[in-house]
Amino acid sequence: MDKVIVRFFRWMNHIQRRYAYNRYKKDKRKELKERLSKLNTRRHLTNAQGNEIVEYYKRMTGMKISTLDHEYFYSRTGIYTKDYIPMAFFQSELIGRLNRMDLYDAYSDKNLDDVLLPSVKHPHFYLKNINGYYYFEGRAVSKEDALERCENLGEVIIKPSLSYMGTGVRKLHIIEDGKTDWDGKSLNEVFNEYKKDFLIQEAVQQHERMSALNPTSVNTLRMATYRSGMEVLLVYAVVRIGRKGQVIDNQSAGGISVAIRSDGTLGKYAFGSAGDDMIEKTDTGIVLEGYAVPSYEKAVETVKRLHYSLPLFDLVGWDISIDEEGEPVLIEWNGRPGPSQTACGTGYGELTERIFSEVWGRKNTVSYHV
Repeated sequence: MDKVIVRFFRWMNHIQRRYAYNRYKKDKRKELKERLSKLNTRRHLTNAQGNEIVEYYKRMTGMKISTLDHEYFYSRTGIYTKDYIPMAFFQSELIGRLNRMDLYDAYSDKNLDDVLLPSVKHPHFYLKNINGYYYFEGRAVSKEDALERCENLGEVIIKPSLSYMGTGVRKLHIIEDGKTDWDGKSLNEVFNEYKKDFLIQEAVQQHERMSALNPTSVNTLRMATYRSGMEVLLVYAVVRIGRKGQVIDNQSAGGISVAIRSDGTLGKYAFGSAGDDMIEKTDTGIVLEGYAVPSYEKAVETVKRLHYSLPLFDLVGWDISIDEEGEPVLIEWNGRPGPSQTACGTGYGELTERIFSEVWGRKNTVSYHV
């Protein structure tokens, strides 16, 4: 009887996951169509290309996928490849086999980054609010004490600790006695705005070559690594650059991304939001192609080493800043890093089939409510 009940609940979970996946796929299809409508160039797949993509994924996964994502990225980059990864498929089917997403929420709090990964340089944490509790430089304090200790910190970064894609990140200047430059809000009002689960940390002073790309944002290296047994491989690396006057460099928040070549220099083109393609210069006038990223090899070595400290996650995204001394600084890590398919012109490139062959037989740990 117990086995029958277990089978029943497994069957129900499978049905719920398929329903959620189909719903999510429908939403992503609508979103992709809207993005396609904004592009300057629309490139349609040939029948041969469409068939190649469908057969490629069917051979690797047994599933039939939509080719709309391939058409979208092909339209943006001008590069056709069967290796593009549909984002609905990635979120619902692939990431849950790569990573233990059923445990991810317990690890994803940015307030815990220096605890989980103590062997790398972090921006100094002044204040952490974890589940409503305040900690100033590691010591539990009351809200009143936290306000008093933070009232003269000067220029800092404040951000939610459980959000993604740069949501809620703000450069904040605490002028004096708890006054701030955020629309005249007091520090107490700022705390109330964020409610709970946020942090205040020092503003990173980035390397002059990174600052030259855009001085108002911390321009980070987004690097993804894949762990295969005792080997950690670099899947892709891009530089994310803010636009003029922006604090955030995320592409989803208006920034641009450009691929980093294996020799540590930038590719020819950066990409922004839909329709903002083939950008050859930053807003500061820097020509991207061939621009050397400082300490690139050191950054690659750093993220590969760090990955061994996260055994529940075989695919990890790393946001790395290069500081004034050329040292890699971990801004944050991400256990759900989507492929950078505009800047890199492919999903996982030559690693695609290897990754699928190694993880597809695993249990999908994504909850059915995508």
